Amino acid sequence: MTTCEIRMTAPMYQMLHGHLFPGDHDEHGAILHAGLLHTPAGPVLTVRSVVLAEEGRDWIPGTRGYRKLVAPFIMKQARICRDEKLVYLAVHNHGGRGRVAFSDVDVESHERGFPALLDLVEGMPVGSLVFAEDAVAGDIWLPGQQRLIVDRMVVVGPTRRELQPEPKVESFAYKQRYDRQVRMFGSNGQAILSRTRVAIIGLGGVGSLLAELLGRLGVGSFVLVDPDRVQPSNVPRLVDATGFDAMAWLTADGRPAWLRAIGGKLATRKIDLARRVIRKANRNAIVERHYTSMEEAAVADAITDCDYIFLAADGHRARRLFNALVHQYLIPGVQLGSRIQVDETSGSIENIHTTARLVTPHAGCLLCNQAIDRVKLREESIPAEVARRQRYVDGHDAAAPSVITLNALSASQAANDFLFYITGMTSNDAFQGTVRGRPLERRLSFVNPRKDPACPDCGRGVEARFARGEGSPRPMID
Repeated sequence: MTTCEIRMTAPMYQMLHGHLFPGDHDEHGAILHAGLLHTPAGPVLTVRSVVLAEEGRDWIPGTRGYRKLVAPFIMKQARICRDEKLVYLAVHNHGGRGRVAFSDVDVESHERGFPALLDLVEGMPVGSLVFAEDAVAGDIWLPGQQRLIVDRMVVVGPTRRELQPEPKVESFAYKQRYDRQVRMFGSNGQAILSRTRVAIIGLGGVGSLLAELLGRLGVGSFVLVDPDRVQPSNVPRLVDATGFDAMAWLTADGRPAWLRAIGGKLATRKIDLARRVIRKANRNAIVERHYTSMEEAAVADAITDCDYIFLAADGHRARRLFNALVHQYLIPGVQLGSRIQVDETSGSIENIHTTARLVTPHAGCLLCNQAIDRVKLREESIPAEVARRQRYVDGHDAAAPSVITLNALSASQAANDFLFYITGMTSNDAFQGTVRGRPLERRLSFVNPRKDPACPDCGRGVEARFARGEGSPRPMID
């Protein structure tokens, strides 16, 4: 059978786990509503809500099996899934730890009940999950009775947790080059990095450093996105960049405009430079490149099966889309950068700050925290020629100051946050907000994320895109 993945936030999993395993060593039931997402790696179900079955009312002794969900409870939840175009998943638990499978009675109940449920939900899949401690198995039925099995559940929280039907034999053999890293997080942690897929949006000063750091950590797969080529002023800030990458002898001041234009077209693409950096560190890394902005459908499609997203690009359109993808597909990420503010009259430095803002399905949202400026978002959505005519961009074409050492502060913070998250090392009570540095003052500040229940991205309202998979259009694209 084809396999599928389930994604779920840590708070939802904790609620479900507490219900299934209260300490009485009995079986309990629940129903999940989930979005459906098709990715290059296969189908993904994104859990949107957890409905706990009440003992004695929704969950009663069974006639064929030990326990069962009652028909009115099933019908009510199935109709909700039909109306909201969500996947219906029945849940119960078995005993044991580390491995779990459906009983023969479970499988017979699926074969009796799922065809009728498929008719009721009108085109959406239905399925069942069975949990043990630290394990989950799933049987998902699609229209036409094609079936999927769940090969893993990813729990997204302060740290990443992965549940499977049974332990997998790890065949990964780390190379000597990773010996010092393995001494910190073990060969299993290195294996996790080797099969992790990340997206880096923006390969400028910060994104270039991320490519270097993640490549040397041994991350196995990358999606790189940037629409620009290397310019001479980029060379001091881009890892491994040279004057040849920038075609500096063609683009130098004083050269004819036509020659500078040719040099600009021949300069190395930033995505190609980043790929070169990554492959120097890890020749086995898989690198997918997109020479475009983030707001292309192909880019969003490529991100759907990533484990983490780094947004190192300027622009509020990119922030808007990034925020939507995090919450719609349950993929954690970070928005990061550095900024040097200069007085336009005197030229003196007014302020310097660096930012690493966690954006996660359970604890952070750019909309809720007012990190997306609606005026700038509107201005960025106006075609360039129209913007020039309407003088929207006058005075904003000057290059902003940028220094590699400041970029490194944001990049290293974000890379460490990712490393601890993906290898399971982050403390459960770790700070989940924004880390903001003020290098001139040698100070750090920590900003707690705010959450608006009515948010169109992370909220739980009927219209919110949280965990809807393909059930909601993506902003700026669809």
